Amino acid sequence: MIDGALGPIIIMCMRICDMTIDTFRMILVVQGRKYYAALAGFFEILIWAFAIRMVFQHLDNIANLFGYATGYAIGNILGITIEQKVGLGFVQITIISKYFTDVIANKLREMKQGVTILPGEGGAGGVALIMAIVSRKYQREIIKVIESVDKEAFITVQSAMPFRGYIHGMKQ
Repeated sequence: MIDGALGPIIIMCMRICDMTIDTFRMILVVQGRKYYAALAGFFEILIWAFAIRMVFQHLDNIANLFGYATGYAIGNILGITIEQKVGLGFVQITIISKYFTDVIANKLREMKQGVTILPGEGGAGGVALIMAIVSRKYQREIIKVIESVDKEAFITVQSAMPFRGYIHGMKQ
């Protein structure tokens, strides 16, 4: 096996790869995509096993442990960053705007997003809730549009798993 300065770098690179895959796998599990999750898990563990093997073969080399830990940390950051760019799955965006409900709803509809407006009662009286189930890859763009209309809008975002029915942009 490789010893010296190259070992920690190889271990770090393997950990970056397996942790990046791990991030995607966890999201696939949450979304119920079991076969894709299983395939990702296969490669994740295979890479991890090679990395940990190198660490255990050279336990006297402290640099290997730092390479392992550094790869783990960077892999988390990289995995989350890539996943946010890919935007797997859907989110439910709920918006409460005091004065611009119709403007926000119309802007979202112009973007071909399905929007539902519900009446509500707040501490200060009647309000309207805007709800939209959207692809995660459009989440930031949609929030920017909402904020361009009403910087005071109350916005929540939740993970959503469509169960039945039609959603714009969802492959059926």
